[in-house]
Amino acid sequence: MARHFANWIKSYIDYTRDSESPDAFHFWTAVSTVAGALRRRVWIDMRKFQWTPNFYIILVGPPGIATKSTSTRTGMKLLESVPNIHFGPPSITWQKLADSLSDAIEHMKIINGKGEEEFIPMSCITVPVSELGTFLKIEDSALIDVLVDLWDGQQTKWGHATKTSGTVDIRNPWLNIIACTTPAWLKANFPDNLIGGGLTSRIVFVFGDTKRSLIPYPDEVIPHASYRDTELKLKADLLEISNLQGEYTLSKDARQWGHDWYTRHWTGTRPLYMASDRYGGYHARKQTHIHKLALVLTASSNNRRVIERATLEEAAQILEASEQHMIKVFESIGMVSEARHVSELVAFVRAHSFLTSDHLFRLVQNIMTQKDFNESIQAAVRGGMLSVETRTINGTVVRGVVPSFLQKAP
Repeated sequence: MARHFANWIKSYIDYTRDSESPDAFHFWTAVSTVAGALRRRVWIDMRKFQWTPNFYIILVGPPGIATKSTSTRTGMKLLESVPNIHFGPPSITWQKLADSLSDAIEHMKIINGKGEEEFIPMSCITVPVSELGTFLKIEDSALIDVLVDLWDGQQTKWGHATKTSGTVDIRNPWLNIIACTTPAWLKANFPDNLIGGGLTSRIVFVFGDTKRSLIPYPDEVIPHASYRDTELKLKADLLEISNLQGEYTLSKDARQWGHDWYTRHWTGTRPLYMASDRYGGYHARKQTHIHKLALVLTASSNNRRVIERATLEEAAQILEASEQHMIKVFESIGMVSEARHVSELVAFVRAHSFLTSDHLFRLVQNIMTQKDFNESIQAAVRGGMLSVETRTINGTVVRGVVPSFLQKAP
């Protein structure tokens, strides 16, 4: 059946134009939605392993500003309309996760290389999480290990023991997660040792702290009839996407681009913003992120199971743009006390444009000592985040600090 839209993801973003959330939130929600429809029914075969289209995506933003949960609900509501899609519980232990995978067992019929009919078992679930703290317990090392293991989406048998059924073997488990949280929760709960590898390097963090537009009454933006018509067409196309199955291949040009990119990636100089060893795990898995995303982008636009060079390039560009968001998130995780204090001072000064030292200390005295304040403000000035400026206010000359980008030219 012909699709209604040439590109599902782009049409979905247009569909959400009545939302104040940042474009990036809607784009990655669309990626998670398409991935959830595809499940493990499609893959890129690398012989010893396969790339599959599941993601761990976390939208990060201040509460109430970027409407993270509303963004994810919009996409997940469309995914709910697709038959045979299984959702996992938003509050979880590894045992509950295993039970959800057990309940999601399905078999896909294919014709193998010998021309014979074959049924491939798999257990695929998508987990939308409105509050990451209800889902992810950092101290639960068993859950963390399971999440790390399942992200790869490999063809494997994964077993777990239950109280009633003994040991249950799950063939080809597949897990797709989209979650929401705040910078404050990450600061309080993510230890620094998670950044270098393991779980965090498998997550696409998407940061947003400003509304893309102000829409007090969403019903004024899109007429009711147009909105419902677009919604029905998106659901129909998502159903079409969900019926895709089989191996995706890389075109000759795509493969050549992949060779060139891989060489540059491992022999060239990392971008300055990714130079820290903290990002080594993500750097090592970036190729996988690119190919997972390219698979989703291809399925979003056509039924051909061929990934072209332009799509690989687009996936790499999207991830490089998203890395700027990820760095903002990573910088808040495992932050030492002085760095955290500097961040607080800079935030207050940016909000007020100009503050005297006395006024600034009164604003932060409940979260840091006088000694911490003095050391942190000196560090902020030395680091070029704040600048000292003299102003005349009500006839009195006063000295204070401003964000460096507001400092007046001499």
